[in-house]
Amino acid sequence: MSKTSYLVLENYIGGKFVPSRSHIDSYDPSTGEVYCKVPDSGEEEVEAAVAAAKEAFPGWSDRSPEQRAQVLNKLADLMEANLEEFAQAESRDQGKTITLARTLDIPRSVHNFRFFASSVRHHTTDCSQMDHMGCLNYTIRCPVGVAGLISPWNLPLYLLTWKIAPAIATGNTVVAKPSEMTSVTAWMMCKLMKQAGVPPGVFNIVFGTGPRAGNALVGHPDVPLISFTGSTATAQHITERSAPYCKKLSLELGGKNPAIIFADADLDQCIETTVRSSFSNQGEICLCTSRIYVERSIYAAFLERFVAATKKWKTGVPSDPNNNNGALISKEHLEKVRSFVALAKSEGGIIHCGEGVDQLDLPERNSNGYFMPATVISGISDSSRIMQEEIFGPVTCISPFDTEDEAVARGNGVRYGLSATVWSRDVGKVHRMAKRLQAGLVWTNCWLVRDLNLPFGGMKNSGVGREGGKDSYHFFTEVKSVTIKH
Repeated sequence: MSKTSYLVLENYIGGKFVPSRSHIDSYDPSTGEVYCKVPDSGEEEVEAAVAAAKEAFPGWSDRSPEQRAQVLNKLADLMEANLEEFAQAESRDQGKTITLARTLDIPRSVHNFRFFASSVRHHTTDCSQMDHMGCLNYTIRCPVGVAGLISPWNLPLYLLTWKIAPAIATGNTVVAKPSEMTSVTAWMMCKLMKQAGVPPGVFNIVFGTGPRAGNALVGHPDVPLISFTGSTATAQHITERSAPYCKKLSLELGGKNPAIIFADADLDQCIETTVRSSFSNQGEICLCTSRIYVERSIYAAFLERFVAATKKWKTGVPSDPNNNNGALISKEHLEKVRSFVALAKSEGGIIHCGEGVDQLDLPERNSNGYFMPATVISGISDSSRIMQEEIFGPVTCISPFDTEDEAVARGNGVRYGLSATVWSRDVGKVHRMAKRLQAGLVWTNCWLVRDLNLPFGGMKNSGVGREGGKDSYHFFTEVKSVTIKH
């Protein structure tokens, strides 16, 4: 590739694109080649972005929710008008299939802005009378200030807009840092900001790595709030770095999500959905199913059918609409995911299909891409690292259980608690399981059905706080109690 054909990104600060002195290579996961240069920002750039956001805050927070909503809706319209261009860029940058980017990532990014443009206008505050004291009490909600938003590489624009929309809808200004591996669609969105009527400094993006740009943002004394989606290990650093400043934190972290399948489940629907919940987006979704517990009486039949269905889940070039999965995000990540499969093998697990069993048929130009077929493993103990740690790839493990109590204990037997799925036709059982499973979201007889009004987030090591209509509104504002004596 000639040097001139690289896409070179720039930071977006105070309503202007600012060129960077040094850059990080960003790879096309489907070819393994560098195709983009991302700014390697640090303290200086973060300082400039925070200053711009601070300056813009009084004017933006003074606008009415309706006025801010108009801007968000205009931005949504502009993104929707460029949907195909965004989808192509997301697929190339992240490795996901063009089909998924077109049908999930970009439409949801657009919807995030429309949803919060609407929901921010429907929150009411509380009022209480104390006639015997001659007092009236009421609450008001005020924006917090400069919001630091850090988003991951798996659903790049989808998860970034999920933070930006409520932050600016409630009157905050923003300094965002997307993952350095997937920065292109965020940069493309910056190009629409002026046209959408976003005032300079309301929205700023600083590109770069966690240790440099992220660390500077999290440790900045003028950024009172951090919303982060990513790994538990990074969240621990963020918590420590934020502690001296008593920052507001919302942390949406990893998952090791169980599916619990009872003998009375509708197996046709269950297998089709569980293949999807295990392998969608190359298994790179925090809500993916990576442990499948099946009631013993149907275990053999389920395993056979599940493996057969998984073999039909096609992995290959992201631009081919016939493929279900594209490439994993990076070479390092592919090696990490493969190492878990090797570990399973060394522990006596059976690899039914996928890594090391099925060969992928890839075109010559994609032979160095980071592809891995959907992989199903059985015969692994619950205490194994494979059953305890988040693999974040197209790998799932299947194991039999005997009783409801055992299914609950094993489902809860990890340090994570993000989501769980339960498959049964027995309504009583479904309600009992939902109550007992330690997970922020429990889906029964379905997966990834989302009402954006409802709280989203995890228990235990899967995070702190919730995101959603009311929850995001509460996080991005501070409540103030006012008492008036008359």
